[in-house]
Amino acid sequence: MKRRQFIQSGAAFAALATAGLDVFAAKKKDFGCQLYSVRDKMSKDPINTMRALAKMGYTQFESYSKDPYWGMNAAEAKAFFKEIGVSVISSHTGVPDINTASVEKAKEVGLKYLISPMIGPQKSEDEWKRRAEEFNKAGELCKQYGLKFGYHNHGYSFENKNGVKGQEILLANTDPKLVIFELDIFWAEAVGESCVAHLQKYAGRYDLVHVKQMTGRDPRPTQGVLSSGLLDYKKIIADAKKSGVKYFMVEQEQYAGDSLDAMQENAVYMKSVM
Repeated sequence: MKRRQFIQSGAAFAALATAGLDVFAAKKKDFGCQLYSVRDKMSKDPINTMRALAKMGYTQFESYSKDPYWGMNAAEAKAFFKEIGVSVISSHTGVPDINTASVEKAKEVGLKYLISPMIGPQKSEDEWKRRAEEFNKAGELCKQYGLKFGYHNHGYSFENKNGVKGQEILLANTDPKLVIFELDIFWAEAVGESCVAHLQKYAGRYDLVHVKQMTGRDPRPTQGVLSSGLLDYKKIIADAKKSGVKYFMVEQEQYAGDSLDAMQENAVYMKSVM
C-alpha cells in the first residue's frame, strides 16, 4: 500500500471509529438511584456498594444521611465518584442541616441539589406556608453556591385535609428560582394522585422523580422491582420528560430478596425505557 493510500485509509478508519463513539454516546442512557435503596449494604460497606451500583449502569446517585459522602472529604468524594463514572446529583438533607458548611461541601463535590426528604404532615394551611418560607430561605443559601434546594414528597403532601393539599400550597408559595421539587411517584399514586396529570399541571417545577414500583394498594401500598407492578413506567417516564423532569432516580425500599439483586433488575429495566 502506498503512503498516501495508507494515510487516507487511516483517516477513514479514525473517522469511522469516532462516528462509532458518537453513536455509542448517543445510545448511553443516564439514570440514577437513591442510595437509600441499598441502605443495608451502605451501612456496612458504602464504597464497594457504590462501585457495584455503578457497574450495573447507574450513572447518577442521590445520597442521604447526615454524612452523604460516607466518610470522605470533598476532594476524596469528588475523585471517587469520577473514578467510578458517577455524578452525585443530589442528597437528601434535612432543612436544619442545610448551612454554609454543608452547601459549600456539596458544591465542591459537584452536587446540583440539596433536597428535604420529609417534613411530616402539617396541621393547617398556615403551617404549610411557613414550611414554604423555610424552603425559600434554604433556596437562597443554595443559590449563593450555584445549587438548588428541593422538596421530596410523601403521601401526606398530596392528601386533601379539610380542603387543603400541602403539595399545592408549597408549589404556590415557593419561588421557582429558589425551590424545585422531586416527585416520589409511588407515594403520590398511593394516595390517589395521578402523577402524569400533576406533572403536566406543574410542568417545569419538578427536576427529579423517584421511580418506585407499586405492587399493591390494600391494605397498604407495597413495593417491588420495576418490571412488574401497577405503574406503567414506560409511559410515566416519557410523559415526565415532556414536563421537564431531568433526573430519574430509582428507589426501592421493600425487597423479596437481596437489595443489590433487585437494583440490578431495576437497572436492566431502566435501560429498556429511558
